[in-house]
Amino acid sequence: MLRLLALNKTNGKTEERTIIKQTIGFLGAGNMAEAMMKGMITSKQISPNQIIVTNRQNAERLSELEERYGLRTAKREKFPYKPLTVLFLAMKPKDAENVLLSIRPHLSKGTVVASVMAGISLEFMESRLPKGQPVVRVMPNTSSGIGESATAMSVGTSVTAEQELEIEEVLLTMGKVFTIKEDQMDLFTGIAGSGPAYFYYMMENMQKVGEEAGWDDELVQELCAQTILGAAQMVLQGSDSPTELRKKVTSPNGTTAAGLEALHQNGGGKAIQEAILGAASRSEEIQQQLAQLLKKTS
Repeated sequence: MLRLLALNKTNGKTEERTIIKQTIGFLGAGNMAEAMMKGMITSKQISPNQIIVTNRQNAERLSELEERYGLRTAKREKFPYKPLTVLFLAMKPKDAENVLLSIRPHLSKGTVVASVMAGISLEFMESRLPKGQPVVRVMPNTSSGIGESATAMSVGTSVTAEQELEIEEVLLTMGKVFTIKEDQMDLFTGIAGSGPAYFYYMMENMQKVGEEAGWDDELVQELCAQTILGAAQMVLQGSDSPTELRKKVTSPNGTTAAGLEALHQNGGGKAIQEAILGAASRSEEIQQQLAQLLKKTS
């Protein structure tokens, strides 16, 4: 079952609510972490000085983020864990074991540890952290940076109702939040976590056709982006399903029908489904590999 949360909108604008108490940490400073931090700050609901970030050893990257967003940075060995409301783990899944064990002695029970890593289960995190440590799994996408992410969240057994609301409030600055069961996380990853890349790939190929016909690169890119944006808004703002909308714009023997037939003949629909299932399968595979490790070391 999905539970959707979104910030209230007034006249098309997001209602501003200042988040006063949250102190937010990031271990990891890659593209996904940056998108999340950018979304939080540009929402005007979280100030840059509420965010502190570190990484393993790339000091130049930290300086870049500090200059770009005005947030705080720290060397890994001097990272202030204790006052954090939430600590996002935004490194590669292969590093999860070492990172969880390394932060274990430094955590406060009041800090929620939130994994952004695909395939890292709540059980795996709970087994590596102090007993009773609140943990959540979070799956945003890179649209976080413009406040348009579709973000999933699954909560661990030690997360209080108050802590869940605090995490939701942070995530809502980046877009919409879907609270789901953990066994739904792999498929959510395939649909929404990896989803933007599918649309970018589609746009690449749409652009290619225009560019090969001699169209201006910027013109055809804007045309493709606006077309996808408009279609998405038709779904979000109307009551018709994608199937109903497709039927409404497809006249018998017309141009759209010809295009859709070409998609069908070339396996377009099947390719999209396989992309989602492939990403979901990889997320599940990572989780199974870590589960086997858990059994060996428990």
